[in-house]
Amino acid sequence: MADEEIRHLVRIMNTDLKGGMPVEYALTGIPGIGRRTSRILVESTGIDPLAIIGYLQDEDIAKLDQAISGFEQSMPIWMLNRQRDLVTGEDKHLLGQDILLTLREDLNTLKKIRCYRGIRHERGLKVRGQRTKSTGRRGSTIGVSKKK
Repeated sequence: MADEEIRHLVRIMNTDLKGGMPVEYALTGIPGIGRRTSRILVESTGIDPLAIIGYLQDEDIAKLDQAISGFEQSMPIWMLNRQRDLVTGEDKHLLGQDILLTLREDLNTLKKIRCYRGIRHERGLKVRGQRTKSTGRRGSTIGVSKKK
């Protein structure tokens, strides 16, 4: 390992990962992959989870990329992050930019149908039933000011 040069950036799933991190934790840099998911992916490929990702061979990185793209079929439904999609009705696991685009699309749908959650998102208020009388205040203060 000492004679090899470390790659400081490793590109997997159109995401740059830090090359100085262990494989298990470096994969969590991809949106949609957490620690548990990355552990399962690394063990399924047979790569040492504590190996530094910058020292991996190109074949190992290709194995990881292949395992990530086929993750959806090998996992139970409860582990996927997009169950019963509103449009298609299928179970998916979104990765990378797909998560951000889908979230934005879902929020726009809520706003378009004028449901309670959509209206709260539009107005920038709390959405999930939190109290708003005394917390979550932003902007300039209105009311009592101190005497000088």
